[in-house]
Amino acid sequence: MDTNFHQKNNIYSLNTFDTADRLYCAVKGYETFPSPTVYAPKLPSVSVSASAEIVEGSSVTLTCSSDANPAASYTWYKEDVINPLSYQNQHVFSSILPSDSGKYYCTADNGLGQKKSESRNIDVKYAPKLPSVSVSPSAEIVEGSSVTLTCSSDANPAASYTWYKDNKVLATGQKNVYHFISIKLENSGNYSCKSENQYGQKNSTSLSIDVQYPPRLPSVSVSPSAEIVEGSSVTLTCSSDANPAASYTWYKDNKVLATGQKNVYHFISIKLENSGNYSCKSENQYGQKNSTSLSIDVQYPPRLPSVSVSPSAEIVEGSSVTLTCSSDANPAANYTWYKDNKVLATGEKDVYHFISIKLENSGNYSCKSENQYGEKNSTSLSIDVQYAPKLPSVSVSPSAEIVEGSSVTLTCSSDANPAAKYTWYKEDENSPKTSGHNFTISNIRPEHSGSYYCVAHNSRGRHNVTLQLTVREDFPQAAKLAVTGITLVVFLVIICLLVFFLLAKKKPSALFPAPGNRRDNNNKSPPSHSEEDEELNYASVRFSTNQTDPIYYNIRSAGSRRQKVKEEDEHVEYAAVNFSPAPRTVHQDSEEDLSELYSTVKKI
Repeated sequence: MDTNFHQKNNIYSLNTFDTADRLYCAVKGYETFPSPTVYAPKLPSVSVSASAEIVEGSSVTLTCSSDANPAASYTWYKEDVINPLSYQNQHVFSSILPSDSGKYYCTADNGLGQKKSESRNIDVKYAPKLPSVSVSPSAEIVEGSSVTLTCSSDANPAASYTWYKDNKVLATGQKNVYHFISIKLENSGNYSCKSENQYGQKNSTSLSIDVQYPPRLPSVSVSPSAEIVEGSSVTLTCSSDANPAASYTWYKDNKVLATGQKNVYHFISIKLENSGNYSCKSENQYGQKNSTSLSIDVQYPPRLPSVSVSPSAEIVEGSSVTLTCSSDANPAANYTWYKDNKVLATGEKDVYHFISIKLENSGNYSCKSENQYGEKNSTSLSIDVQYAPKLPSVSVSPSAEIVEGSSVTLTCSSDANPAAKYTWYKEDENSPKTSGHNFTISNIRPEHSGSYYCVAHNSRGRHNVTLQLTVREDFPQAAKLAVTGITLVVFLVIICLLVFFLLAKKKPSALFPAPGNRRDNNNKSPPSHSEEDEELNYASVRFSTNQTDPIYYNIRSAGSRRQKVKEEDEHVEYAAVNFSPAPRTVHQDSEEDLSELYSTVKKI
């Protein structure tokens, strides 16, 4: 190497200097006594006071050594750190930290040159730091997704890990992760980990894993669970597991009742109309589910029963009739049937049946319905059995012998429903005599005798009965009529005689025969019937079949009588008077036989 010396007194200046150079000086003439050699620092070496593992907290000294003359000054550095650490040949860690781990080097400088040492790695061993658990993904964890838990803990040497769920060991090993390929609801819980090495161990705090999922199938329950009685307090609960919590929709018979966050539906005082099928729907952002139905059967005492009849029209004797007791009750009521407030039947049947109803079944019917919650009585229903008239009964008033001229009342009675109407007939006559219970004949006469029958009838049928009526003739009255008739006849005869005598005075020969032709009174014989017929006259008295017909009379000659006798035989009653044309004296008693006064009354 070229060295230029510049002498200036005792100072020499070198333009260039190689750190490998070694220099010395001597007094001229005394070269055998040179000065000490000077040179730049040689390559420094770094030593560590702790030859074994460096453990956190221990004291560690780093020493930098370099051969140099003059003696070198030292500076300590840590890689990746710009500023120097110290200016001593030793760098001391009184309590080394994990953060002190790294590569260290030093420089030696004495003015003649500078040298950098090789780097020395300081590896501080330490127990695990407090671990922490993290989850990926960090957002909401949904059932079925892939989830990874990581246990982060600084340790040297590297820690081993133990995983816990709800303080129960899940896994142990070198892996600081715990993986769920498809996380499930049951994986929800509190997770923690423990990291450990030969220098110590640490437990992490817990991380809650909340697996979110759509609602599970909800179910509806009722409280109280026993029988539900009208008026009681009842609560329905919709139970459905979901995360996040579900909102609920209540249905009755598939119609919406309510929607909201509450999973209960409450009846303060439940009513009959609240009976039905209840269900609920639970839903969140992940899905929804509908429950099956729960039947609510509200039980209650019987309502006021009513009695109905079938057929609803008029009830006719012999027909089939059914009474029905209608009463709303839950549970179903038992029934008691009454007729006129007397028990007829008791049981579960709400009907009372007449196969063939009778007259004696008429009456007032009612029923009572009852169950364990109460009882109620119906109002009465009147059953009026209708029937055709029974055999009528007839009576005659007066009940004694019926005498001509009296007033007679015939009475007809018959049991019937509806009430019977009555019509009176006389046999062999088509037209009715009268209508009504009673048939009165005033001033009865013999021709009223005969068979009478009464017909009792209503809308259901008819029935009749016959009565024989016999009228006894009132003979004293008939005699009076005969006397009256005879008196009239005698009166008429006298008038005729007077007329006859007046005519005899004018024509005596025509009326009185010659003496020779007269018969001796002492020798006379009874006149023959033929002779009497010449002088026989009749008075006719006819009784009309009509009560209002007057009694009349008629005087006819015998010949006329003979001509009319057949015609009037069925209708005429008559009296005949026979007398002699000669005047009588009180001494002619024997001749009275020639003049007969008689009457004949004939009835059909």
